[in-house]
Amino acid sequence: MFYDQRLSAPGSPEELRTEYEADLAAVVDEHGLETVAAETDVDRDALETIGDGATLELDLEEAAQIQALAADTPDAETIVTMACDHLLLGMSSAVLDVEALESELEIDLEAKEIQQKIERRAPMTFEEFVYLQHAIADGMP
Repeated sequence: MFYDQRLSAPGSPEELRTEYEADLAAVVDEHGLETVAAETDVDRDALETIGDGATLELDLEEAAQIQALAADTPDAETIVTMACDHLLLGMSSAVLDVEALESELEIDLEAKEIQQKIERRAPMTFEEFVYLQHAIADGMP
């Protein structure tokens, strides 16, 4: 699950995103599209694209709402908190500051933006989260 602490990462952010999309697709399959649409703030059209290989247009909170429907899973707010806390912990373990992380990212985010997103002072897309998590886990000793 995407909110767990990652100590290693697959070869690319795309592979990591595919792994997480499969988890989210399994939740949608288990509960049904209608139920997930009714119990989350996620647009029905976005829900229909989960698992079809297209880039998910979700923010971190929406992904957490979907994940929270799985059995034995914390609520969405706790998932977001855990996910961001694990990014910070991973940065400490990998000895990465936001400037170093900026140089490792395969997407265009400035150090200030990274810090704001991880500290939850700015919205984060699920795509940005995946790229941040991949870069941090890839930098683990």
